[in-house]
Formats: sequence, structure tokens, C-alpha cells
Amino acid sequence: MIRSSDIPEKMTEMQLLEMLKKEASSVHIKDIMSASVYLREDARYLPPREQKEFIERFTRAFFNRIRDIKNDENIYPGHVDTARLKEFIDFLDQQLSQAKTENERCFQKIARIITIYVTFVRKEPVHPVGTRFPGGFTVRREGNVFYCPVKDRQINTPGALCRFCVSIQDPDIS
Repeated sequence: MIRSSDIPEKMTEMQLLEMLKKEASSVHIKDIMSASVYLREDARYLPPREQKEFIERFTRAFFNRIRDIKNDENIYPGHVDTARLKEFIDFLDQQLSQAKTENERCFQKIARIITIYVTFVRKEPVHPVGTRFPGGFTVRREGNVFYCPVKDRQINTPGALCRFCVSIQDPDIS
């Protein structure tokens, strides 16, 4: 598992991608299924229709993103903001240390790989474009700008990754 102590002072996006590919190669279908069980437990208070959609969407996204990381042959020419990456990893370590079950640890392990990838390599939001939030609002993209309908409301939520996310608050939603 990537730790903040593994991050050098200077790092390219390609170096980080190689680290993430190695991590992604250790994720197996059993891990994704365990994460799916955690999602089912976590979503138990959602209405049944939303619960089913939530679990399916995240399970599919986990599977697809891990595959994307393993197969990513793009060239990323930039450098990583290593101070911010270390802060992000420390935040993820804190979340992992609070995991109560093995299923939750599997979820955290996979989410960690994916969120580092999308945030620091792909420069995309934590929630993919099209992710629907209560009220029917979605994460959207216009050009190179990603808009989130809930960023301002969630930015200070203790477990939320919003403060690290590249999206900005959707100005059409207050």
C-alpha cells in the first residue's frame, strides 16, 4: 500500500501511475466483491431503488477503474504536487485506520488506489461525471472544468474527500 513515506520530494505523474499500477495489480475480484458487501451495508438506509443503483454503480466503477489503471498507457507529462499527495494519503490512512470490518478495509484499499489515480494522475473529480446526488443533481463537465453540485456543502464534512477534489461548486446550484 502506498504510504506518504513512499513519496519522494519530486515525482512525475508517470512515476505515480507506475506505483498505482502495481497497487491495482494486487486487487482481485474477491476484493471488489468484499467492497460491494460493504457498500450494501453502508447503503442500507437508502430507498430500495436508490440503494440498488448506488451499489451497482460503485461496484461497476471500482471494477472499471481498477482495469483502467492497470491498462493505462497514456503519457502524463506533469509533476505531482507531492505535499498535497502526502496530505491526501495521510487523510486516507486515517480513514483506513477507522475501518471496522474486513469488507470496509477492502473498500478503503480500492477507493484509495482509485482516488489517488483520478485526483493526481487524471486530474478528474473523485466522483465521475454523471454521478447523481440527492435532488437529481449530477457531477458535470464543461471543457476542462468539472462542476460538483455538493462541493460547498460537503467541503468540511470530516470523512469527505471534497477538499482534495479537482471539481468546483456548480454555480447553477446553490
